[in-house]
Amino acid sequence: MSEARTDTEAVEQANTAFYDAVERGDFEEVADLWLDDRHGDVSCVHPGWPVLSGRGEVLRSYALIMANTEYIQFFLTDVNVSVATDTAVVTCTENILSGGPAEDGAELGPLVGQLVVATNVFRRTPDGWKVWSHHGSPVLAESDDEEDDEDTV
Repeated sequence: MSEARTDTEAVEQANTAFYDAVERGDFEEVADLWLDDRHGDVSCVHPGWPVLSGRGEVLRSYALIMANTEYIQFFLTDVNVSVATDTAVVTCTENILSGGPAEDGAELGPLVGQLVVATNVFRRTPDGWKVWSHHGSPVLAESDDEEDDEDTV
C-alpha cells in the first residue's frame, strides 16, 4: 500500500472519529482530536457563528454544543480528502439530524434536519492527524416553488 493511500485513509479515520466523538458527546475525545497549542493555533466556524480562534475558545464551543444538544447524528456525504505532506483538507456535506431537550416527559425533543457543507483541515503530528480548522456553512436549499418561478421567467 502506498504512503499516500495510507495517509488518505488515516485522515479519513481521523475525520470519522471527530464526528463520532461529537455524536457521542465525548468531550475528552473531541479535545484530543484537536491540534494542541504546540503545533499551531486552531480555528472553527460553526454555521451562523463568528470565527473562533484558539484551542480554549474552540473547545468551549463544543462543550456548549454538546451540553445543549440532546441528540445529534451526522451522515457524511460527498467526502473528499486531499493530502499534501503534513496537511490534509477534507470537504464533505454534513447531513445532520439533531434534537433538543424533551418537553412534557417525552424521551426526546423534536428532531430537526440540516445540511451543512464543511471543510476540515488536519495537520500531521507525532500523535497522528489532528484537526487544525473546521468551517461549516449551512446549505440554503431552494424550495420547489422558487424553482417553478425561475422556469417561468
